[in-house]
Amino acid sequence: MTSNTVKQAATNLANQTKYFNNLPTSPYYPNQFDFEKSFKHEDARAWMTVHWIDSVYWSILYVAVIFGGKYLMANREPFKLRKVLFIWNLALAMFSIAGSMRMIPEMYYVLKNFGFDYSVCKESYVTDSPVSGYWTFAFALSKVPELGDTVFIILRKQNLIFLHWYHHITVLIFTWYSYFQHIAPARWYIDMNYVIHSCMYTYYACRAIGIRLPKPLAMLITLSQIAQMIMGFYVTYYSYVNAATCSMPVDVSIYGLLMYGSYFVLFANFFINSYFLSSKSKLKSDVNGNSKIDNNNIEKAKKIKKAN
Repeated sequence: MTSNTVKQAATNLANQTKYFNNLPTSPYYPNQFDFEKSFKHEDARAWMTVHWIDSVYWSILYVAVIFGGKYLMANREPFKLRKVLFIWNLALAMFSIAGSMRMIPEMYYVLKNFGFDYSVCKESYVTDSPVSGYWTFAFALSKVPELGDTVFIILRKQNLIFLHWYHHITVLIFTWYSYFQHIAPARWYIDMNYVIHSCMYTYYACRAIGIRLPKPLAMLITLSQIAQMIMGFYVTYYSYVNAATCSMPVDVSIYGLLMYGSYFVLFANFFINSYFLSSKSKLKSDVNGNSKIDNNNIEKAKKIKKAN
């Protein structure tokens, strides 16, 4: 390699480095709402620093409503609430879709220009962009009204599984506790959650008004949630082993690993029980039921023949 070639390569590298360093850390949003422009992450952080403990109080109240509601509904007829449930799920779906549309451009921009390491270790999504910063704070606050999902389950006397209320409580507390610390991997947590909730609440809204959707679609949503838990665990672990350069306190990393690990186990168990074991049990029940009916018919035929 000639000296001129080496000099040219060095010049190109220097130009690329200069270009990289001059890039803004957040994308340009051509259309910004006034509430996004006026968002101050410092104010939101200060508020959450004081009020994150309220997430624990909300969780205690939530548990009281669960068991108190089940007690009150024990001897009552279930409410249908189809229209109200449709509006509820539609509102959450629209909120999640809006959040996805405002957050994904930031993730795409960061991955394209700065790479995966930056996306996990730098918190510019909340500090440098009023748009994604606003929707990050909105995401944290939304974990309180999402507790209302359980109220519908109780009033309609549907099966309330441990995964459902455990997930709601831990997400609320973890989100509020980690928000005021501006953890970097939350970029991944929030984007994934917004996208999956967009699909999930849209699915629930359709079901609420009696629209029958194919079973594989429900399976796909659950699989996407399992994938979310795997990715959430990975980016948390990545930030943990790179704690020296990543904006992620060690204690929050440990909480995140425990949380995402438990979610994976619970969601995988739910998937197997819901789409495989339950189908086999139902099939077995149908077979046994048909056999019983056939035997009864045979016995009746024998008695009629004997009587004749």
